[in-house]
Amino acid sequence: MSLSIPDLTAVRARHPEAIAEAAARRTRRPLIGCSGRLMIVAADHPARGALGVGDRRLAMANRADLLERLCTALSRPGVDGVLATADVLEDLLLLGALENKVVMGSMNRGGLAGAAFEMDDRFTGHRAEDIARLRFDAGKLLLRIDYDDPGSLATLESAARAVDAMAARELPVFVEPFVSRRIDGRVRNDLSAEAVTRSVAIASGLGGTSAYTWLKLPVTHDPDDMGEALETSTLPAVLLGGDTGGSPADQAAAYERWRRALRLPTVQGMVVGRSLLYPAEGTVEQAVDTAVGLL
Repeated sequence: MSLSIPDLTAVRARHPEAIAEAAARRTRRPLIGCSGRLMIVAADHPARGALGVGDRRLAMANRADLLERLCTALSRPGVDGVLATADVLEDLLLLGALENKVVMGSMNRGGLAGAAFEMDDRFTGHRAEDIARLRFDAGKLLLRIDYDDPGSLATLESAARAVDAMAARELPVFVEPFVSRRIDGRVRNDLSAEAVTRSVAIASGLGGTSAYTWLKLPVTHDPDDMGEALETSTLPAVLLGGDTGGSPADQAAAYERWRRALRLPTVQGMVVGRSLLYPAEGTVEQAVDTAVGLL
């Protein structure tokens, strides 16, 4: 039986086994449904200490509010599933919000936002065995590569072993690659066409097989260059949404970039989080429905 949000802490304290029981009885579905496209809502940002949306530094800090927004998004037509860390997914399991949804576990969250060790992005979230045990449907890993930071090599090697572990269980893994560098002490992702092209090439070659590897890619600064970057690999790809900024104009511009990139042949859908859950204007329902309409 599904719970309400106020019940979650009591159940976690008294009946922790309820999480495994909910996972065991969850009704699953294929990764790609009848539409042939994939729309996933992302909510794995808090575990990396990234709680801000636009100019609201702690927008994602209220868990009850986040869960309400996620449940609303998951209830909308055309939304296929959710990407999150164990704590969020287990709350959603107990709430009964993951029936017939694609459930994607976030695997490495150790590169905390703003930390000196940010580029050494350890695998502190779901392991391949956890995703298989809980009967989840896929995993996602972040791969930021800074040519000047030795920590990137540890992340690169760990990512390759995660790709192997997921493939051994015949589970899809979505690799989110960036070429990054520090500017004034902060990690910045390079979204130029050349940088995205390099990141695609590196991510596609991870592990002993790419049979179960998908790419989760940002749209280049110039959407017209996105096709060239995607020509680097035959792997299926989804677009990364990200934080689109704090104004309605920023969000409208992001929608237009996504619309153009979704026409490309290897793009199978989108994984979008903060811009849909905390839209610059309007409601969660309106933002989600607009994004689904782009597909």
